[in-house]
Amino acid sequence: MDTQNPNVPSHAHAPVTGKKHPNRRHPRTGLVHDNARHTTRFTVIGNHLAQHPELSLLAIGLSVHIQSLPSGARVDIKSLAARFPEGTTRIAAALRELEAHGYLRRERERVPGGRIVTRTISCNQPGHSGTDTPRPAPRKRTRPPGSKLLPA
Repeated sequence: MDTQNPNVPSHAHAPVTGKKHPNRRHPRTGLVHDNARHTTRFTVIGNHLAQHPELSLLAIGLSVHIQSLPSGARVDIKSLAARFPEGTTRIAAALRELEAHGYLRRERERVPGGRIVTRTISCNQPGHSGTDTPRPAPRKRTRPPGSKLLPA
């Protein structure tokens, strides 16, 4: 019995538990974020927009660009087509997508002098408009009868 059998393990294997399980994903596979905190010139974008399952990549990118612009910036089809390599047809389609999903509203207004202009409203969270629904006034707190104020 002095010959060794190479097919037999030399020792019993310990049970595999916790983080050492072979089926557990390695922490360096897939996406790894290398983030730095922004302190100036940044825009907060919700994951509901960035990962929207029905919007095209062009519509998501265009919405992010529009949300990063200051109030009063021009966001008509020709201005956007001059800024980006996509043509007017693709820009117009992306704007219609954003309108259909509530990220953009375009309203026509008559200005003094009779001209009609289009006002574009960018919504960073569809269905949640601060201008449409006034906030309720804070309720005055009343103490129940017989209760005393606590010392400061």
